[in-house]
Amino acid sequence: MRQIDLHKLADDARFNRFHGRVLFWCALIIVFDGYDLSVVGIALPSIMAKMGVDATNAGFMVSSALFGMMFGAIFLGTIADKIGRRWAIAICIGLFSVFTAAAGLAYDPFTFGAMRFLAGLGIGGVMPNVVAQMTEYSPRKIRATLVTLMFSGYAVGGIIAALLGKGLIETYGWQSVFFAAGLPVLLIPVILKSVPESMPFLLAKGRSDELKEIASRLDPGYRPQATDRFVVPAQDKADSAPIRHLFREGRGFSTVMFWIAFFMCLFMVFALSSWLTKLMASAGYSLGSALTFVLVLNAGAMVGAIGGGWLADRFHIKYVLAAMYALAAVSLTLLGFKMPTPALFVLVGLAGASTIGTQIVANAYTGQFYPMAFRSTGLGWALGVGRSGAILAPILIGVLVGMSLPLHQNFIAIAIPAVIGMIAVLFINHERSASMQHANASSELNQAPASMPAVRGS
Repeated sequence: MRQIDLHKLADDARFNRFHGRVLFWCALIIVFDGYDLSVVGIALPSIMAKMGVDATNAGFMVSSALFGMMFGAIFLGTIADKIGRRWAIAICIGLFSVFTAAAGLAYDPFTFGAMRFLAGLGIGGVMPNVVAQMTEYSPRKIRATLVTLMFSGYAVGGIIAALLGKGLIETYGWQSVFFAAGLPVLLIPVILKSVPESMPFLLAKGRSDELKEIASRLDPGYRPQATDRFVVPAQDKADSAPIRHLFREGRGFSTVMFWIAFFMCLFMVFALSSWLTKLMASAGYSLGSALTFVLVLNAGAMVGAIGGGWLADRFHIKYVLAAMYALAAVSLTLLGFKMPTPALFVLVGLAGASTIGTQIVANAYTGQFYPMAFRSTGLGWALGVGRSGAILAPILIGVLVGMSLPLHQNFIAIAIPAVIGMIAVLFINHERSASMQHANASSELNQAPASMPAVRGS
């Protein structure tokens, strides 16, 4: 009888077609998610004009989706560890596709807000699940790179929203960009067939045939045998109460620090995604030019996410993340001051890299911090608590915009959370992370008697 450590099998695997397929589907889902999330900020000036709402009320309209995202991240992130990630992801896609499209039928702020709340459940719920999925199946040496590369689809979705917004809104009205968001629902059957299930979930359900198939795809050198026994370290075993594990084994303080860091970063991200177009328009730029800033912001996010992931795989991810928060504080502060347009574009790109890009690297770090059995739960709660910052940002910045304050004061208000987030990251106890503890646990697990040799799948 062979004893096979699934976690070690995934850690030591070489990148192959299976990893590429997981990366493709997870990234595509995040592209859809990023589009749905960004489309409101793109259409906000037109929505305000058509519905006759002021800046403060518009902030509440934007935040309605963020309330949904908070509940979606916590509930659908946690439930995925119980019903399986594939079905949780499918439910999320259905929610954000159908109800974002339905928001395009709204003619008053209340109906619009209700549709965006329901869409937000799916937008918020899908993020922890795809990050957990990509983290679980990525080889250890390139894990941060693959997770951040996957999550750069968020920025791609924002770029698509900006590009479509420039043409569709002027020609067909703001509703058109919302209707386009309903198309991903058609892919749900294909996604259910193509995306693999979580390994601890399959192990807990006794679905060994599926585990053998996944193991042979992770490592083509593995040959399944009838007597193979799949195991994971004790910390990776799924159980019925994953939430309590976020505060066990010395993880409690770091869990709170992750929550603070996520709150601050998501405050910055949603302040920019909701109000950058309006702030730039109020500074004298045309709608077309203001939308170009959104394109640059998301292009910078892609560079920051991929570059941050690359650095995190080569240096200490904790300190890479802290440095990105520091860059956000500097770039956002400088955005509020007059300067030549080329320099302004550079700063907007840096702001995208150090806000949206920082959140993507933070997702990757959180995914590595928690064991795979409750990784979706850990990410879901961090994103869910962080959503309170995302909810507060459009409202607070909307109030500031309504007060007609100088431009630099608005950007300073967005920059202050970066400093707090950096401090929170520096207080995270990396020694309690799953990536640090797994080596010893896996070593003990593989010290099996001769009658039950441990193998890596080769």
